[in-house]
Amino acid sequence: MVILHTLHFPSPFPPCNLRKRSEAITSAIVEESGAGRRKANLSAKRQEKVKLPDYSGGSGRVFPISQFLSHPTGVEALLNTRTLQGFEPLDSNTYRCTLHKIQFLKFEVAPVIDLRVTPTDEDCTVEMLSCRFEGSKVLEQQNQFFSAFMRNHIKWDADSPEPSLVVDVDLKLTLEVYTKPFSMLPLSAVEKPGNLVMQGLLDRLVPLLAEQLLSDYCSWVQEQQLESQS
Repeated sequence: MVILHTLHFPSPFPPCNLRKRSEAITSAIVEESGAGRRKANLSAKRQEKVKLPDYSGGSGRVFPISQFLSHPTGVEALLNTRTLQGFEPLDSNTYRCTLHKIQFLKFEVAPVIDLRVTPTDEDCTVEMLSCRFEGSKVLEQQNQFFSAFMRNHIKWDADSPEPSLVVDVDLKLTLEVYTKPFSMLPLSAVEKPGNLVMQGLLDRLVPLLAEQLLSDYCSWVQEQQLESQS
């Protein structure tokens, strides 16, 4: 999961006119966006391969990572629930994750992401089903101007001479370009720097995700070993 930090910007609007100006901004966005519908497509990928420890209990019992990722503790580790403001299951394999609020100008919104986790004996897939902003009505208006896709595919080969865990993350964003001066530039002027930012983000976060996942796996195995010995 991506950790979003609170952003603070000075407001260009006088406090007494904030509501009226907000309504004017929303109207302008809707009117201007309806004309061009120019969309920038951003994407980034990152794969990280780490050594997979072979944990077994004192009695010879094995605790495979497939069992961990099918356990509620493993799902919470995958979704990094410790960094979330809210977390709730929607059904047996779908979860709603609410990130901490972002402040932009005088407005606050919380990104809300619905994720589906599909574990098997051979791999585990986390897919983003939806992503939206909740909070300020002005910023909620932006939900119609972007779409996001994220897929985190985790696979392992525990039977090989060198067991390994592979974390493969694919992230895509589609943004509607409707504000000046960006609407007057070629889409490549938005896509190239946007791709660099997204790639840099994954290059930092995916190795941390793999490392934290193995750490949580180790802690879970130790708990299982203690329970099996009691």
